[in-house]
Amino acid sequence: MSRAFVNEDAAEPEPDYRLPKRDDPDFDAAAARALIQGANVGDSRSAENATGYRFGDARLRPHVERILAEAIAEKNERTEQLARRFLRSAGG
Repeated sequence: MSRAFVNEDAAEPEPDYRLPKRDDPDFDAAAARALIQGANVGDSRSAENATGYRFGDARLRPHVERILAEAIAEKNERTEQLARRFLRSAGG
């Protein structure tokens, strides 16, 4: 294959989710937002690695429900779609 079509150094850096420390009371809310953000850019794995949570983790349900309510109020259809997908994955 021509080198023109192979870029072995093309790995993009993982997004920086700027999460608070895990013992911070706001960590779970920030983790929920990071997981939605990661899904939005097609990189759920890096968000899961950064947060320690899986997309659809039921422990984040209350935070994602708030994200969903905000998305509906702001008419942000993409975030609404991702939040609904998260909640379905969380079993509801």
